[in-house]
Amino acid sequence: MKPGADSVAALALRIHDALPQTQCTRCGYPDCAGYAQAVASGEAAINQCPPGGAQGIVRLAAVTGQAVTPLNSEYGVEGPRTVVFIDENWCIGCTLCIKVCPTDAIIGSNKRMHTVVEPHCTGCELCLPVCPVDCILVENASGSSTGWNAWSEEQAANAGKRYEFHSYLRKRELDENAKRLEEKARMKLADLSAHSQHTDPAVLDKKRAIIEAALERARAKREAASGS
Repeated sequence: MKPGADSVAALALRIHDALPQTQCTRCGYPDCAGYAQAVASGEAAINQCPPGGAQGIVRLAAVTGQAVTPLNSEYGVEGPRTVVFIDENWCIGCTLCIKVCPTDAIIGSNKRMHTVVEPHCTGCELCLPVCPVDCILVENASGSSTGWNAWSEEQAANAGKRYEFHSYLRKRELDENAKRLEEKARMKLADLSAHSQHTDPAVLDKKRAIIEAALERARAKREAASGS
C-alpha cells in the first residue's frame, strides 16, 4: 500500500533534512529536495548520494526504515569534501559559473575575474563543465575524511539556506523577465499594425493569433504555479 500524499510530503521533509545539501545533482535529480521527494515516493533508492556516502545511507535508512545498502557506483563514489578555486590568469569573466552555482559561492561580474568564497562552496562541481576556458580547479578540503565525516550539520544547514535563497532569487528573476515579455506582447497586440512590417491583413491576423496563444499559455502557467 502506497503512503498518502501528506505522509509522503512529511517523509520527504525528513529525508531532505538528512541530506548534505550539496545540490550536486549526482543523485540524478535537480537538487536535494527533488531526490528527497523521489525517495519518499519510492521512485529512488537511498543509496544514490555520493556526498553523503556510507554514513549518509545509514542516516536515510534510519529515516525511511529501509535496509542499509552500499552506495550505488552508477551515481559516483564517496570521496573527500572538495572546494573549487578559479585561476585568475585564465578567467575571462563570462559569468557562466556564477549562474550555475547553487549556493552563490562565486562572485564577480561580466568581463571581471571571478572569485570563490570557499566557506560557501559545497564542492558540487557544477561550475566545471560550463567553464569555457577550464580555469576552475578542484582541491581536497577534508583530507582523508569522506562523506558526512567531511561535512557537518552546520555546513549542510548553511548550504540549504543559501540554496533556498538562490532559488528564490532565480525564480523572481524569471518571473520578472516573463512579466516584461508579456507586457511587450500585450503592447504589440494593442496596435499590431504599428509594430509590424507587414500590412497584409491575413499575416497580421496570423501574428495576432500567435501572440494571443502565447499570452494564454502564460496565463495558464501563472494559474498553475499559484494553484488556482
